[in-house]
Amino acid sequence: MTSFVTGATGFVGCNLVHELCSRGHAVKALIRPGGDCRGLAGAKFERVEGDLSNVGLLVDAMKGCDWCFHAAASYHLWLRDYAPMYAANVDGTRNVLSAAAKAGCERIVYTSTVGCIGYPKARNGTITPSDEECPVDVEHLSGHYKRSKWEAEQVALQMAKEGLPVVIVNPSAPVGPRDVKPTPTGKVIVDFLNRQMPAYLDSGLNWVHVRDVAIGHILAAEKGRPGERYILGNSDGNLTMQETFAVLEKISGVPAPRLRLPYHLVLAVAYADEAIAAFTGRAPRAPLSGVRMARSKMFFNPSKAVRELGLPQTPPKQALSDAVEWFRTNGYVK
Repeated sequence: MTSFVTGATGFVGCNLVHELCSRGHAVKALIRPGGDCRGLAGAKFERVEGDLSNVGLLVDAMKGCDWCFHAAASYHLWLRDYAPMYAANVDGTRNVLSAAAKAGCERIVYTSTVGCIGYPKARNGTITPSDEECPVDVEHLSGHYKRSKWEAEQVALQMAKEGLPVVIVNPSAPVGPRDVKPTPTGKVIVDFLNRQMPAYLDSGLNWVHVRDVAIGHILAAEKGRPGERYILGNSDGNLTMQETFAVLEKISGVPAPRLRLPYHLVLAVAYADEAIAAFTGRAPRAPLSGVRMARSKMFFNPSKAVRELGLPQTPPKQALSDAVEWFRTNGYVK
């Protein structure tokens, strides 16, 4: 198979390129001029230089490709101007999917996020992880990243209804090697390792190995049903931040923070932090959208992807351990 990959320099994208190459697939990777290609080191692929706005280039580059993986996204919890984010995430998705259809790709896999799925419900102190059928509440789309990704997912769903062979995957919180930037999720681990995490919120995430997410994309192309969504997560990956830091302490030897901060205190700090950021132009350390997301335990149920696609389930401790090793080996830990 020949695959076209957007977002190839990103965390999920570069791991997807490596996984495709390891399986013997030919890969064309869309890379912006000046893109950071460190995560692609060692992978053999054809470089296509351009961006998501050039539909003509996209159509020409995708000709002869069997699969299209649209993993590109603007992932920021704070920006001074969010218009470029919507242009990349919403308009870019429409451009890529339309180009893939014109080029005759047999399967199109769109990388969404679990942020487009409703939050878990808590009853009598027990949290039921969300699955693909849980509708998202508008109030949970407070951040521009999540809202732009939700709008992009609606574009993908509509195109699937119109007959395009689009499969949607919703990764949870991937961790592992090649998190070059790092992502906001990876930065949690980097800050922990650098002892810059003195306290935590009573939050939670579904941790999944980035390799499983990459494999999940390929399985979605092979087995996924067009118009369906698949959570790419781990059935054992639903951990509170306290549990996560306890695992990281065992892996790394770095003491876990013991102080749990009240949500409203952190929210007040975030408001002040963003007010300063609006004046200085420097990204806030505690973006409002990130703090608001942290109010809920974002626990998810990946059983549909496991059942229908055969999604691997690498233990979350191994995923966190691989992330720690990669960050340490590559100079992120001071």
